[in-house]
Amino acid sequence: MLTISNRGQQMPASPIRKLVPYAEAAKKRGTKVYHLNIGQPDIETPKMVLDAVRHSDFKVLEYSHSAGNESYRKKLVGYYNSVGINVDFNQIIITTGGSEAILFAFMACMDNGDEVIIPEPFYANYNGFAVAAGVNVVPVTSHIENGFALPSIEEFEKKITPKTKAIVICNPNNPTGYLYTADEMEALKVLIKKYNLYLFSDEAYREFCYSGTQVSAMHLTDVDDNVVMMDTISKRYSACGGRIGALVTKNKALLEAVMKFAQARLSPPSFAQIAGEAAIDLPANYFDTTKAEYQSRRDLIVERLNAMEGVFCPNPGGAFYAIAKLPIDDSDVFCQWLLERFDYNGATVMLAPATGFYGTQGLGKQEVRLAYVLNLDSINAAMDCLQEALKQYPNKQ
Repeated sequence: MLTISNRGQQMPASPIRKLVPYAEAAKKRGTKVYHLNIGQPDIETPKMVLDAVRHSDFKVLEYSHSAGNESYRKKLVGYYNSVGINVDFNQIIITTGGSEAILFAFMACMDNGDEVIIPEPFYANYNGFAVAAGVNVVPVTSHIENGFALPSIEEFEKKITPKTKAIVICNPNNPTGYLYTADEMEALKVLIKKYNLYLFSDEAYREFCYSGTQVSAMHLTDVDDNVVMMDTISKRYSACGGRIGALVTKNKALLEAVMKFAQARLSPPSFAQIAGEAAIDLPANYFDTTKAEYQSRRDLIVERLNAMEGVFCPNPGGAFYAIAKLPIDDSDVFCQWLLERFDYNGATVMLAPATGFYGTQGLGKQEVRLAYVLNLDSINAAMDCLQEALKQYPNKQ
């Protein structure tokens, strides 16, 4: 009998997508499902971005450079300069989504059995990337009571061992929406210098900051060799299906190592590079408009959640996610119950159980993640469903 590898068995299921069969069954029964479970924006992909692909004029769809088209990387230099990140195009490697940038960073910087420390709750796929790279995630817990602020440096230091090679942050954060402060980023800088660690910074949601300014890890001084930034066009331009990201670092030896992985997978997607390059030419007010829309959605969903009996939701400073604590016993059971056994006026809501965003077993049992990627009317309808569901749910905390 053929067997499955330990790595295959250890690969975790997506907490965001594992309930999809129940949602599909609900839709077949005629129930409308409001999807707040996944960060798929309903904002239209800009027309000029799509037109750049539609109007492409070439005879052969050929490989690009393994690091990505030079024209795109040079355009990115201008974009990064506009947000205070000073790099040259040779310090950028284009990747197949931000996901590949994270995986390349893990594989190039760590050996089997090495450890990476990540504040939890964290983007669930970090677990998958770690399994694929043969490294171990060591969580350090942040707490809903203070809005999921960065855990104390002392808590990080308790987790550091000879196998620790890196710290990962997502700023603004998925799944919490927390926006790390300048002081918190400086504290991380001191920590990585003290222990000679990498700082991997996932900055997919850079433009979506509502109560402060994003401090990029690339803004930190005197740690050029330690910092690796992962980026993507997915959320910024509502182009999740494009699968184009970037790994950015000033560490020359690391760039050379990552390039070997990039060469092994040949090249990133050609059409999406065209889209990404066109996106950089969008009007300066593009992000103002989209950010204002997300902020109004955030304000509504947080207000509605905190008005429900027994619910607490901190006000996220960025991204388009919030984590709420509900008066329930088990978020996995509750989220499945919403799809299998509940409807309100012919509708229900799909949420992501927060258990899948924690590395520590048993945490997140009363928490769910909500992605406020729907319009205001849909968010109101989804919150009506959730409010009624909490009244009907039999297994309250």
